[in-house]
Amino acid sequence: VQLQASGGGSVQAGGFLRLSCAASGLTFRNYHMAWFRQIPGKEREFLARISRSGITFYADFVKGRFTISRVNAKNTVYLQMNSLEPEDTAVYFCAAGTILTAYEYWGQGTLVTVSS
Repeated sequence: VQLQASGGGSVQAGGFLRLSCAASGLTFRNYHMAWFRQIPGKEREFLARISRSGITFYADFVKGRFTISRVNAKNTVYLQMNSLEPEDTAVYFCAAGTILTAYEYWGQGTLVTVSS
């Protein structure tokens, strides 16, 4: 199983990015998908998840700014991030699991840097 995250980069505060995570080696439609991030020196934190059926759930601090979506035909999950702030600077990870809040597979991460 591979989860390949992409779309990270450098952006100014107030800008936006869309992260993608392409999955292979699994039956994508059977998996719940999620995004996490890790800020240097801090623990990994949950951002958003989307169930097999497309139901979404967000951490309070990203509600209204981030949107998770999936396209099963492309085996891909997305994270649209708007109104980015310097505090959003982190490595962003996608994850896949058959249990809604437990994730068996993780991507390698993509770095997002937001400058003020």
